[in-house]
Amino acid sequence: MPAPHSAQPPVTVATLRDQVSTILRAAGIVDPEVDADLLIGHVLGQSRGQIQAAGIVGTSLSETDAATILELTARRATREPLQHITGKAPFRQLELSVGPGVFVPRPETEQVVQFAIDALMSMPDAEPIGIDLGTGSGAIALAMATEVPHARIFAAENSPEAFPWTTKNFADSGATNATLVFGDLADAFPELNGTVAVVISNPPYIPAAAIPRDPEVRLFDPAHALYGGEDGLDVVRDVSQTGLRLLRSGGVLVLEHGELQGAEIRAILDADGWRATATHRDYTTRDRATTAIRP
Repeated sequence: MPAPHSAQPPVTVATLRDQVSTILRAAGIVDPEVDADLLIGHVLGQSRGQIQAAGIVGTSLSETDAATILELTARRATREPLQHITGKAPFRQLELSVGPGVFVPRPETEQVVQFAIDALMSMPDAEPIGIDLGTGSGAIALAMATEVPHARIFAAENSPEAFPWTTKNFADSGATNATLVFGDLADAFPELNGTVAVVISNPPYIPAAAIPRDPEVRLFDPAHALYGGEDGLDVVRDVSQTGLRLLRSGGVLVLEHGELQGAEIRAILDADGWRATATHRDYTTRDRATTAIRP
């Protein structure tokens, strides 16, 4: 008499986590265990900590969930950004919606926006005005609006592909003190000329001939958000001029940029008449932001 057919043992979170990590490591993902936790957590609706706990206690997965996780893993192995797969990008206290057409906010920008937040908090105005030029997903503007609720925040974005994501994030944030417009940063907000406390921008700053190393950037981030002309600084020059127009005397300009661009950007700002230009490093000790004061 033949032995009864036995069902396959259920897949555990720990086993699948190891399998996903192995696939992602082979694909060149820098932190495969982190991505594995986040992919599994996305499908199960759980935090990274909950996934790690589930792995320790031997929690099982349904066949459907396991198959879905492996499908998403295959996408990540092509170097599609994790944030495009989950549709979400954390940024400071926010969770932003992102996808094709919009630049995915980076952890280093969380440090850059702190300069703008600190400047807004230091202003004596009852409602200091902050402006984010080229807001993309809205990360910088919405961080300012939600963390400095007495400020009035304005943001401009001119990419038709990015703007739907920006609009959704502004709506989802519930920040009633944040205003979004579709338009070019060079001529944005003329009605605010000379009244603004802080102008911040993370402009496209990669030179046209430079090719980003990471496939996630090279293949998936929009070129509109990456490339800033032959030397990478065309939009920086526009931001300098727009900042001079918008800021009042004593107002603060904050620019994010590449690690080798601080000296060139300070030279541009100094030539335009800004005061107290200074370049600041990020946590990896790379130059990441330059600040200046409107005379």
